[in-house]
Amino acid sequence: QVQLVESGGGLVQAGGSLTLSCAASGRTDRNYAMAWFRQAPGKEREFVSGISWSGINTWYADSAEGRFTISRNNAKNTAYLQMRRLNSEDTAVFYCAASRKTLVPTDSEDYPYWGQGTQVTVSS
Repeated sequence: QVQLVESGGGLVQAGGSLTLSCAASGRTDRNYAMAWFRQAPGKEREFVSGISWSGINTWYADSAEGRFTISRNNAKNTAYLQMRRLNSEDTAVFYCAASRKTLVPTDSEDYPYWGQGTQVTVSS
């Protein structure tokens, strides 16, 4: 089992930046990919970005490409999502997820471990 706790959400003005953190605990001795998903009101949960165990391979949704950067520090069992040039469409609950799959999945069903979510609100 892997437990995940997100932090860093909040209220930010359009054009601003925010960095989310995801701390993992439990069975972190085995390799796991990590990802960020988000869910806006009335919409389905969607993949935002993912990173492999080594950190070498990263994936981004089109909406995140060029604005968001995912990273991880395995010594601290923590993943990060740096978000820049935020706009109102980024308003959502952001979830951290972990998967034992070697390749980073983009389907939420491939992630058995989830955090509780952190709210990001972008004011225009």
